[in-house]
Amino acid sequence: MQRAGIALGSNLGDRLANLRAAFARLRGIAVAGEEVLAGPVYQTEPRLCPPGSPDFLNTVVEIAWEGGALDLLERARSIEQELGRERGAERNAPRVIDVDLLYVGGERIASGILELPHPRIGERGFVLRPLAEIRPELVLPGEVRTVSEMLAALPDGGDLVALDEGL
Repeated sequence: MQRAGIALGSNLGDRLANLRAAFARLRGIAVAGEEVLAGPVYQTEPRLCPPGSPDFLNTVVEIAWEGGALDLLERARSIEQELGRERGAERNAPRVIDVDLLYVGGERIASGILELPHPRIGERGFVLRPLAEIRPELVLPGEVRTVSEMLAALPDGGDLVALDEGL
């Protein structure tokens, strides 16, 4: 069994309901009886998205997982599809739900299908801020700094405003 960090994002429809639905499905595939962690939900401006894209709601969850990273990736994509995500040709298009693997235990993967830990985690305040809330002392595979230290190193300090409501 290993711990897996998963980023959730939504910028279409009822964004908070979309995050909650994805979280419920992740709880359903987690190892029974093991703690499921959920960070605060943050509203963030879209980055590298088409002009006029709506703001995102983002958070990070961590579950206990018994399978491998590729198995979890398949489940994450299945959750996206169940919740109505349509993958089109336009990169970073607005979406109902985004379920991204950040890390799966100590696995390091660099393939055309999956990269772990997520290659851009260290530059994304909308990922590091909620992750630091639930796992501040976590050191990702291949990294020497804790998640909190990575967050502190961001130029804007990962300055985000949390919603009053969470998952």
